[in-house]
Amino acid sequence: MESWEKINAVQRMQHYIEEHIAEPITLYMLANAAGYSPWHSGRIFKELTGKTPFEYIRALRLSRAAIKMRDQEVKIIDVALDFVFDSHEGFTRAFSKQFGMTPQSYCKNTPPIKLFMPSPVRGYYLMLQKGEDNMSEKSSAKTVFVQVIDRPARKMLLKRGIKAEHYFEYCEEVGCEVWGILSSIKEAVYEPIGMWLPENLRTHGTSVYAQGVEVSVDYSGQIPEGFELIDLQPCKMMVFQGQPYEDDEKFEGEIDEVREAMKNYKPETYGFRWADEDGPKFQLIPMGYRGYIEARPVRQLDS
Repeated sequence: MESWEKINAVQRMQHYIEEHIAEPITLYMLANAAGYSPWHSGRIFKELTGKTPFEYIRALRLSRAAIKMRDQEVKIIDVALDFVFDSHEGFTRAFSKQFGMTPQSYCKNTPPIKLFMPSPVRGYYLMLQKGEDNMSEKSSAKTVFVQVIDRPARKMLLKRGIKAEHYFEYCEEVGCEVWGILSSIKEAVYEPIGMWLPENLRTHGTSVYAQGVEVSVDYSGQIPEGFELIDLQPCKMMVFQGQPYEDDEKFEGEIDEVREAMKNYKPETYGFRWADEDGPKFQLIPMGYRGYIEARPVRQLDS
């Protein structure tokens, strides 16, 4: 386990980058946020994120630029200037190097690309710490909001693992770039999900846990290499949503709260039964402002 002093310093640099991504950022600014010398700040940043601060900032700016061009009708030069590129030519070179195509080509076709979607290092190491300690202090019981929603017939663009049963095993098997590709799908009808596939949606030799994004039944877009498009039937999902939280240290505890509520919940009391065969159980990426969200298929009981 890395020292928390180092982890917190890198987290502060990540936060500074996020807050100032559309402004010039220097290593001295990041060092000031970290509380270390520029040399040491750059070294620990690469050690924990795998990228130098410059590589990280450029990849994040280009990914944000791609999302803006995907979702809005904008001029390429305006996007370039919005994300601190000095010229159309410089932006085009950087974009082509990052994604293998020019901004013009991307705007015309908006194919799936590997967006850079960094996660806070503090959350990652908190998860690892729990795995090592295998224990966490139970928080007092909290309210978990529950609702049933209808999912129409749709398709799922997903990438399967091999033996993975949860997120970390999945990333070890297939890498962490899947989420960036899923987040780039313009035709997505909902946000990307991590999911646990029922037996009837798995193929031989593939994992229970996978990541994917739902698209319409008439989806005709590109299927990235290694991905698969499957049909999902209409179903009902019982959605469990925890309370919003601000402290990153409560991240795993909030997940535990929701999962404990799901474990003890009796859907029969409200006229439903679990129906795992109807679709994947899924989780959304944890975000403090909305709380942790997980959902499981249900069917109404016969009257």
